[in-house]
Amino acid sequence: MNLLIVEDEVRLRNAIANNIPWEQHGIEVVGQAGSGTEALRLIDLKKPEILLLDLQMPEMDGLTLAKHLRASDPLLKMIILSGHDDFRYAQEALALGVMKYLLKPAGDADILEAVLDAAARVHSELEQRHNEGELRMKWKQHLPQLVNEFLQGWLNGRFELWEIEQKSRDLQLDLAGDANYAVAVVDMDPIPEEETRFRAGDMSLLQFSLSSIVREALVGVPCWIATPDTGSTVVIYQLAGEADAHIGLQRVHALTEKLLFTVKSCLKLTASAGISGMTGGLAEMNKLYVQAERALQNRIVLGHDLAIPYREEQGSAPTLTLQPNHEKALEIALETGDREKAEETLKAMWDAGMGLADTVEDIREHILYWVSLMIGLIQKQGWPVREVAGDDYVIFFNHTELVSKEQIYSWLQRLIRAYLTYAGERRKSTSHGMIKTILTLVDAEIDQEMTLHAVADRLYVNSSYLSRLFKQETGKAFSTYVLERKMERAKAILQEGSRVTDAAACVGYRDVSYFTRVFRKYWGVTPGEVRS
Repeated sequence: MNLLIVEDEVRLRNAIANNIPWEQHGIEVVGQAGSGTEALRLIDLKKPEILLLDLQMPEMDGLTLAKHLRASDPLLKMIILSGHDDFRYAQEALALGVMKYLLKPAGDADILEAVLDAAARVHSELEQRHNEGELRMKWKQHLPQLVNEFLQGWLNGRFELWEIEQKSRDLQLDLAGDANYAVAVVDMDPIPEEETRFRAGDMSLLQFSLSSIVREALVGVPCWIATPDTGSTVVIYQLAGEADAHIGLQRVHALTEKLLFTVKSCLKLTASAGISGMTGGLAEMNKLYVQAERALQNRIVLGHDLAIPYREEQGSAPTLTLQPNHEKALEIALETGDREKAEETLKAMWDAGMGLADTVEDIREHILYWVSLMIGLIQKQGWPVREVAGDDYVIFFNHTELVSKEQIYSWLQRLIRAYLTYAGERRKSTSHGMIKTILTLVDAEIDQEMTLHAVADRLYVNSSYLSRLFKQETGKAFSTYVLERKMERAKAILQEGSRVTDAAACVGYRDVSYFTRVFRKYWGVTPGEVRS
């Protein structure tokens, strides 16, 4: 659950953000604002569910901000933190739908309780709006077939630009030719083994439920939604009016993260999303779609319940159309890193094909089939076949080395294992590159206040993805790492004889008393004692 703190008093704002154990209660502080104007910008960018709001602020007071937000986002939960005990203020705030009116100085426990009450209200409202009965009823309704077919053709690059413009006009779709677009592919994560409400056979229902939730959650957002035969849901965002493509992508990340939270709240199951790494015009839709599909494949490394951005290091995948059924099952198993399922599918394909071949001609024909299939699966990822296959590469053009069915089957098993190993190593290498950039950034800007959300914005990725990636690669949370680096640097500076105020400034603390408290909590001694 995302929380935005709006308070013009810096020390109080920092105390609320840092002294209350938000993460232990499932609350994430996605931003801090010192004015109503700044709050509007962050709300539009970060899409929080809960707002902790001061009344007296420069540029725009809290009640004016609350009025504006109530009109634009009635689901946003607001909590007032004010120094006014005038009943008139409280009455006006409650009339605007404010959940709680707290008087300063409110204790940490009171603030935490109010935020948790708001979080519970959000969960309750989402469950009420997306109950299982409503989703089952919507499942019986079919999507507008012509629109869906057009969107799939557009995503797959089957139309020229003039065809896109003409077909969209015929279907009364308001596609702006001068706008930029971005693509997100959203898909249900595998059903956990401990899940009792749904079985594997219910996946089609869950995929339809996902599509319904996406459509309802994005009402009012300029976008189009397609449902390919793969079962995923594709969101085509229109970013008209965005002067900066990076800002547009940040907005897409925020919307997609909020979308995944809604899915989890409604279904009590998780979904993940892949997001294109760039924006593009009408004619570039296929490239954006391929990027989003490729990004989604990275949940094999990063885990589930994430909005994952496309990274250029993944390479570009050529188009390859595979046959359905067993071939598609094998592709999915390889892309999701499911070795057991891949080998099970291999055996099923073998038994239905090569296992029945009883002549030399039939066996050679099946070898050609498998060579073509495996090359296609590898090249679709943009990988060199030689690097993936290793010592077995020679067999692709020298089939005579395979002199028995057992040898052929063993070769295919090794290729599948080599594919999975190569995928893991490549994606891990890509992750290392981003983490190295972050570590360099932390050291270079140790004298500034640094948050996960600020770093994520600079790298044009979402904070949840960056948090999961950083912890996976370093073994610790980003905030913990930054604190360690700051405290180690501060200790070294003090041991050199510098003043406490200079040490605090060198590691980004403007409030010396707050720096002293943090330093003593971390090292067990005061900065002055270390300096002495």
